[in-house]
Amino acid sequence: MDIALWIAAGLLAAVALAGGITKTFLPPEKLAAHEGGRWTADARVGFVKTLGILELLAAIGLILPALLDIAPVMVPVTATCWVVLMVGAMITHGHYGQVRLAMVNAAYLALAAFIAFGRFGLESFTV
Repeated sequence: MDIALWIAAGLLAAVALAGGITKTFLPPEKLAAHEGGRWTADARVGFVKTLGILELLAAIGLILPALLDIAPVMVPVTATCWVVLMVGAMITHGHYGQVRLAMVNAAYLALAAFIAFGRFGLESFTV
């Protein structure tokens, strides 16, 4: 179970890193030109960049606390925060009629819930 949780955290961290980099560093016009970023045309630049920074922090929070053994409880806390973020993403993509992307967000939500459940209980880092 521990290995599965590490793999899940690594995959989710990669997703968060990719999303965070694009939202934080790509120009708004480039984001809005892509199907998944269409919603950014209607959002304030500061809001999009804030989401990007939160995703970058999530990528860090899913891996480094456990890897460095510094506040490893932050891994399931971060995963729980990711669940909330994905609920918002599903609502947003659903609003724009992007059902496929909402389903992708649902998969990320399930992965984050698995990490949170596993690290808070079954395979907690604390003994």
